[in-house]
Amino acid sequence: MGDASAGPYAGDDGAWHGVLSKIINGSHLATADDLADIIDDATAPVGVTVRLFLVDLGQQQLHPLDPAAGPSLQVASPAAGRAYRDVEIVAVDTPPQLWLPVLNGTERLGVAHMTLPAGADPEDKRLRAQCWTLIGLVGHLIQSKQHYSDLFHVVRRTKPLSVASELLWQLLPPQTFACERLVVTAVMEPYDQVGGDGYDYAVDADRAYLSVFDAMGHDMSAGLTTAVALAATRNARRNGLDLAEAAVLADRDILGQNPPDRMRFATALLARLDLATGKLDYLNAGHPPPVLLRDGKMATLLDGPVRPPLGLGHLVPAEPEQLAEQLRPGDRVLFHSDGVTEARSPEGELFGLDRLVELTERHEAAGLPAPETLRRITRAVLEHQRGRLQDDATLLMLEWSPGGAQALPPTI
Repeated sequence: MGDASAGPYAGDDGAWHGVLSKIINGSHLATADDLADIIDDATAPVGVTVRLFLVDLGQQQLHPLDPAAGPSLQVASPAAGRAYRDVEIVAVDTPPQLWLPVLNGTERLGVAHMTLPAGADPEDKRLRAQCWTLIGLVGHLIQSKQHYSDLFHVVRRTKPLSVASELLWQLLPPQTFACERLVVTAVMEPYDQVGGDGYDYAVDADRAYLSVFDAMGHDMSAGLTTAVALAATRNARRNGLDLAEAAVLADRDILGQNPPDRMRFATALLARLDLATGKLDYLNAGHPPPVLLRDGKMATLLDGPVRPPLGLGHLVPAEPEQLAEQLRPGDRVLFHSDGVTEARSPEGELFGLDRLVELTERHEAAGLPAPETLRRITRAVLEHQRGRLQDDATLLMLEWSPGGAQALPPTI
């Protein structure tokens, strides 16, 4: 191909345009299994090979899409793991190669290993920009193909999912979303056995809606209760109802599913954020109060009047007033289920709110983006219980900041 600096992979924008066109056009009639071959065929003219690794739902391992690409890699590994953890492009000189994060928007799906032609400079900004555009397209294709394919779901599983967990994961939005003034990210553990926890969010124009749920129990019944609560509050939101009306609708629908001899319910935290002003309205339905973090430190707990859990609202004569908190730019709000703070070590020690806050503050001080902060906190909760949680543990963090989202895509 001649001198690397003059090759099409480094300087010919037309050749790279052909790569993108070939992938886009080839993907219309492709299954998920076809994607790797389409990418190989498209990148051959520019002398690049791409191998994809998808992160497991527990965010501990990176599994190859094609088993021939080699063994699974640890998220803690130096090059591939760094690309995933820090969401950055990692260059290796000999032989020339790049590790890039694979994102769906700002949700981390895994990493891509790109082998470059001999003599190419992995620090060349133009080349890195072309590679990043290519992998950005691949991330969107992975997300779109997994709606009607099992391949990506299977690759991302280190352990089989329970039926209740299968149900809940299909209902949830992506684990991370960001726009100009907002970052929202969530994690759930044990990812393969989660039964009653869940989360939801939606962002439109100048409003963001967020919610977390924790149904009684840890089985299919709990999963169904959470599914009803999520669907009811989502339906209320889309019909223009406020937070209190959404809770009432969830009360009715959960109560309607109760067997005669058993009461089912779900604690919940429903919130609405005005993206222009930072005003956070919220309604607590028997859930642990969120933690407000300001300047990297805990500022306060967002506590106050609490209504009954969803499904039990008929037991009180009137709804409590929804609460409000004025956020400042850069504030983060951490929502959590009691499976986090009530996690017990084998010696009986609670994980506790103080430990949760201390870890969050430490990772804030390290300048970690919100998704990586939550991943590390979840790892700490799992380690506290020696890898086996006794209850679902869910964390959801929102960051209201004009520049918070800028830290999520990699720097070319």
